[in-house]
Amino acid sequence: MLTTCGNQQRPRRFARRSSSLVCAVLALLLFAPAAHAATGSLDMTGTLSGLLALIVFVLAYALVMGEEKLHMRKSKPVLVAAGIIWALIGWFYVQAGMPDEAEHAFRITLLEFTELMLFLLVAMTYINAMDERRVFDALRSWMVRKGFSYRQLFWITGVLAFCISPIADNLTTALLMCAVVTKVAEGDKRFINLCCVNIVVAANAGGAFSPFGDITTLMVWQAGLVEFSEFFELLVPSLVNFLIPAVVMSFFIQNRKPDSVEEDVWLKRGARRIIFLFLLTVATAVACHTVLHLPPVLGMMTGLGYLQFFGYYLRRSLPRSLEKKRTRYSRRGDDKKLAQLGSVVPFDVFNRVARAEWDTLLFFYGVVMCVGGLGVMGYLGMLSEALYTGWDATWANIALGVISAVVDNIPVMFAVLTMEPDMSHGHWLLITLTAGVGGSLLSIGSAAGVALMGQARGNYTFMGHLRWAPVIALGYAASIAVHLWLNAASFSVYG
Repeated sequence: MLTTCGNQQRPRRFARRSSSLVCAVLALLLFAPAAHAATGSLDMTGTLSGLLALIVFVLAYALVMGEEKLHMRKSKPVLVAAGIIWALIGWFYVQAGMPDEAEHAFRITLLEFTELMLFLLVAMTYINAMDERRVFDALRSWMVRKGFSYRQLFWITGVLAFCISPIADNLTTALLMCAVVTKVAEGDKRFINLCCVNIVVAANAGGAFSPFGDITTLMVWQAGLVEFSEFFELLVPSLVNFLIPAVVMSFFIQNRKPDSVEEDVWLKRGARRIIFLFLLTVATAVACHTVLHLPPVLGMMTGLGYLQFFGYYLRRSLPRSLEKKRTRYSRRGDDKKLAQLGSVVPFDVFNRVARAEWDTLLFFYGVVMCVGGLGVMGYLGMLSEALYTGWDATWANIALGVISAVVDNIPVMFAVLTMEPDMSHGHWLLITLTAGVGGSLLSIGSAAGVALMGQARGNYTFMGHLRWAPVIALGYAASIAVHLWLNAASFSVYG
């Protein structure tokens, strides 16, 4: 999931590299061997409307990439670009006497976004509910109180990031682990930067083998290209992607203990039950998809109903619960906890919905509609022809993973899904892996990296991450090699 935090400015070298990449993609789309547009669509690639749409998309994405310098939310340019692109499509089809085809194409693209958006909205609501019940604060407090050494803290935060991100998504996990590191090692910039690099790599690797770990894996799962259980074929490659850089970086850590930090956090009422409901919601979504062959979003929305019913119970039972606690704390003479009861507010599900990352969801809408529009015009057919016919699918997927370190992995993955290249099951797993972990190569290549640059501002930087890019690239290459070796049989199976 992509978000933004802080005001870190990207180095000019990256800006030049980004503009060069955009120009290369534009040239590829304009001059690649022509391919037919999608069935039932008009080929707009050689028209003025098509060229204008392509220019609008490139300009919009340039504004997205300059978000931190411009201080403008990333959703704004892609929302406007989506409107312009589909207006150009509509005008072209009206002129051709085929208005119904343009409307049909738009509704299909909108349906794809809606399913994913509702799925993400429920997941974000549960994460926010657990945050409000102080689940993540309690985990952070436990780690702080244990007094781990720097090397232990490095490994514990990395392993937890890898293990939690498949359930709680890579962004939330990275922010949680970063909060632990900055709290315990406050002032030690070198160690915090090293830990943040490790956390970003671990969170992205952990999110790559689960439909709930990242938006891109969710997109692949909902498209029916990889079944829920099949994602676990990427577990070992993802683990290799995390462990190789982590082992190398761990040798550069001074094995000493940080100053002790006292922090004690109590879980709010119902926290453990909300965790259980979230796991039940995930199970319901998986059952809907695998057993009933219905979209997973049905199970997620049903799970939102679970949370609403439990929220109703928490509100109705709050006065009775407060009275019991007042009596208990009064007998103990625990004035601190008695004072905390005065700040208790009723649990509100809709307040948790409102706290979802709406800029991310709107950005997601804009990207899906822009890329979908370019697909209707025929540009994705051209790109598919250039990548998957001109190149071997393996090298094309590896290259797209590297590109996702600069261009966000959401449009990269959606473009691949829209192209629908004729690939084996193993190649679909490969693009899922590379799009998920390729963003770790640069700090701005993933939502986790961008968010941590804001949270650990001054301690974790673009250049601080870039210093470790060679060992991260080694892990990237090794994870691909392990996947090609372990899952060799799946490269001959076509879906």
